[in-house]
Formats: sequence, C-alpha cells, structure tokens
Amino acid sequence: MKKHGILNRHLSGALAELGHTDGVLVCDAGMPIPDGPRVVDLAFRAGVPSFAEVLEGLLGELAVEGATAAEEVRGANPATASLLTGHFPDLAYVPHERLKQLTSGARLVVRTGEASPYANVLLRCGVFF
Repeated sequence: MKKHGILNRHLSGALAELGHTDGVLVCDAGMPIPDGPRVVDLAFRAGVPSFAEVLEGLLGELAVEGATAAEEVRGANPATASLLTGHFPDLAYVPHERLKQLTSGARLVVRTGEASPYANVLLRCGVFF
C-alpha cells in the first residue's frame, strides 16, 4: 500500500495522467459538474473533506502555473478568497457563470465536501522542470 501522498487510487491515477496546461477544477459540493472531464468525487458529507484540505493535498502533488476563481468569492467567502490568494498571488478572477463555462474544458474535476459559497478554483497544470 502507498505510504505517502494521495492514497485515493482514482485521484492518484488521474493526477499521473495530467500534462502541461491541462485544467483541474477543485470544487465545492454544489458546483455543477459538466459532462466530459474525468470526475473524482471525494465528498463524504457536508464539509468533509474540506476545500482547503483537498487543495493543499493537490498542490503537494501538482505543478501549477496558473489559477482562476470566481470573482464573487472575494465578497461571499473571504476565508476561501484568502486561501486562494495565499497560494496564487496572480489568481485570475472571472464571473462565476464564466468559471462554470471554463470547467467544460477541464481534464479533471475533483469534488470536495465543501459547503460554502464559491469554494472553487480552476488550476492550470505547469511542468516541474
């Protein structure tokens, strides 16, 4: 059995298949999930696992060159906005409706159990070298 890193076999395998510029949506339990991208649903119950826990775990496994979030997060969910800007100083903001449109181009969707508004971010994979 794997001892460190992400243990979920579906998520671990999906991350290994990602390449440069592929999109990964990390989302709350309420975000509409488009048809098309591979989905790893980690939601167990409201709040479990949290958006912050999942994001931290993914950032330990992925090279990320950019991120996009809904501009509404700044007013409706300051804690998540602070978390995101702490990780992504150059975070791009778009209206929530636009973020939902962009998710259709994601290669992977990771659904958390988060139950707070606008706890969603679209990551753009980078390279580790």
